[in-house]
Amino acid sequence: MEDDLLAALPPLSRLALAYAPAAARADWLTLLALDARLAVIIRQAREPVLAQLRLAWWRDRLHQTIAERPRGEPLLARLSQWQDGGSALVSLIDGWECLIGEAPLGAEALEGFVRGRVAAVAALTDRIGGDQRLATALAKRWALADLILHLTENEERDLAATLLKEASQAPGRVPRLLRPLLVLERVTTRAASRGSRQALTSPVALITAMRAGLLGR
Repeated sequence: MEDDLLAALPPLSRLALAYAPAAARADWLTLLALDARLAVIIRQAREPVLAQLRLAWWRDRLHQTIAERPRGEPLLARLSQWQDGGSALVSLIDGWECLIGEAPLGAEALEGFVRGRVAAVAALTDRIGGDQRLATALAKRWALADLILHLTENEERDLAATLLKEASQAPGRVPRLLRPLLVLERVTTRAASRGSRQALTSPVALITAMRAGLLGR
């Protein structure tokens, strides 16, 4: 079950997960797997209504009690182990849904996505006992850099880049509980500054990830 979830993660998420402390690794995997699943729904849906229907399925499942949920979905089973069955992660679904709409997307849509991802990271941070203010800063920059790399309209990318410049950076050394998030933030913002998705998996990206993961900087 875990192998299937790992295989579905983007390469950068798998790399980030390698720096999670053993006690927090399962929870990091759950969050990153859900985020990856939602990203696929948005980026591969041919029609907005189909994406909305698939997002609604996940939202409905997280609002159900654990006893009511269907069996056989590995990610849903993992979410059922969280407090309230992972219902706090509905915010992530709401955030991804903000990206459904006619281009160019405006500030409200982009900020809605950022809020959703930040809230989901906050829920994870609360679960593993991390620093909420630090997690918020890192998650916001990760979300905005990710948008820059995947949005298709120049106007959208420019807006996300402006918001990223305004976002505060994490001060000081990041503790191990949040190292996966630091890896995601460091590598993604570097790639965004170059305007290249290929920079997410370059040799320099690996060095950047190792520095963040091992040293917390």
